[in-house]
Amino acid sequence: MKNKILILSLLLLIGCKSKPVHVKPVAIEYTKVPLSEVDQEQKKKAYNLGKRVLMICNTSKFIPFKETEATPSVIKNTTLEKHSKVCLKFRARYGSFIDIKLMEVYKDAIGNETLFRYKALFEHSNANKELRVTLNQENKVSSLKTMGWENLFKYK
Repeated sequence: MKNKILILSLLLLIGCKSKPVHVKPVAIEYTKVPLSEVDQEQKKKAYNLGKRVLMICNTSKFIPFKETEATPSVIKNTTLEKHSKVCLKFRARYGSFIDIKLMEVYKDAIGNETLFRYKALFEHSNANKELRVTLNQENKVSSLKTMGWENLFKYK
C-alpha cells in the first residue's frame, strides 16, 4: 500500500512538471510623419530640450530636467556624471557642438509617442551623430539617445 502511494505521488510530481514559457517581445512600429504635419509646439519643445542636452558640452552648465519636461526615468538617468563622460568623448572627436537639424519625425502607434530624429552638427566634418528625442502623450521627454547617423531609420 505504501509503495502504491509512493509511486502515485512520484507520477503526480512528474505530471505536474511546468513547461517553459516563451514570451515574444513586442515590436514597436513607427510611422513616418511629414514634417509639415508635426505640431509646431512639439517641434519647438523637442528642439529646445535636445539642443539643451548637447549644448552642455560647450557650456559645461548642467541644467537638470524638471518634472514638467521629462519622465521620472529620464530625470533619474540624466546626470552630470553621464553628460560629462559623453561630452568629453564628443569634444575630443568632433569639436564644439553647433546645432541640431530636424531630419525626420516618427509616430508610435501603440503608445502615442513622437520620435524626433536630429542630425547633430559639430565643428569637425567627421561628426556623423544622431540625437533622438522622444516625447510622450504628455509632451514630456520619455527618451534621449545619441548614436551614429544612419540614413535608413531603424528603431534600436
